[in-house]
Amino acid sequence: MALAPRAVVVHRATELDGLLEHHGTRGQAEFFLRTRGRSLADAQARHDAQDEALTQVRAAIPADWRRGDVEREDLYRFAFEPGDVVLVVGQDGLVANVAKYLDAQVVVGVDPEPGRNAGVLVTHAPRRVERVLAEVVGGTAVVQHRTMVTATLDDGERLDALNEMFVGHPSHQSARYRIETGARAEAQSSSGLIVATGTGATGWAASIRRERGGPALPAPEERALGWYVREAWPSPATGTSLTAGHLDEDGHLRVVVASDALVVFGDGLEQDRLTATWGQTIDLAVAGRTLALAVPRPS
Repeated sequence: MALAPRAVVVHRATELDGLLEHHGTRGQAEFFLRTRGRSLADAQARHDAQDEALTQVRAAIPADWRRGDVEREDLYRFAFEPGDVVLVVGQDGLVANVAKYLDAQVVVGVDPEPGRNAGVLVTHAPRRVERVLAEVVGGTAVVQHRTMVTATLDDGERLDALNEMFVGHPSHQSARYRIETGARAEAQSSSGLIVATGTGATGWAASIRRERGGPALPAPEERALGWYVREAWPSPATGTSLTAGHLDEDGHLRVVVASDALVVFGDGLEQDRLTATWGQTIDLAVAGRTLALAVPRPS
């Protein structure tokens, strides 16, 4: 007998949750916010908006489906199943946080605060979830397969990311390394480098490109990456001629560590990182997996 589908609801603790955990009481939390020119009412309104969205999303899951529920901090220990439909309720960044734990499961991004979030990845209103779930199970949903980036150390450790991967010194000081792409190579000292996907092309990478120029960034489903070195420093031993480029599906950017250690982390999550020590090689390339993101039908 086949198992019923499972819907997994992913969310994160709200700012109000964090304030009450840290300060203990609403009064203390309100006093803290007032000292910073804010009110508790704003935090409460955002908390209530997420609560209402979660209530609607959970109510939209068919009664005969299996269910799972996980907060962002527990993603690393949650066991996703191959056929799960993942309902991410929150900001766009939460979709990026969950992407690396998935392998072909369809994600439905739900925006609890339309107009406040960019809505690039959380593209559905809570009231549409019931219909989208039916489309996903029926095979009629519009699904984008968004490219991801992977970093692999020469000892086999690997990390994937949806937006971008950062390589640099653990304390964000100058990092020393040798960069290699194709037949070109150069010793460098810089504040690090990023390798971005098309999904991340509107964020950090776009900011660097606006200031510096360089190759066009890929589209979200294009099997390609863009990369940028940040503030490369010229010296007798280090150069600045190899600071931006494009990687196609078969391309690789290799970074050979020439410092005590460099860290590698994706999508801004520094606590979930790889550490490469002197002489190790970090290989950056298009990931084998993609994010399967259910999006609204074109109007």
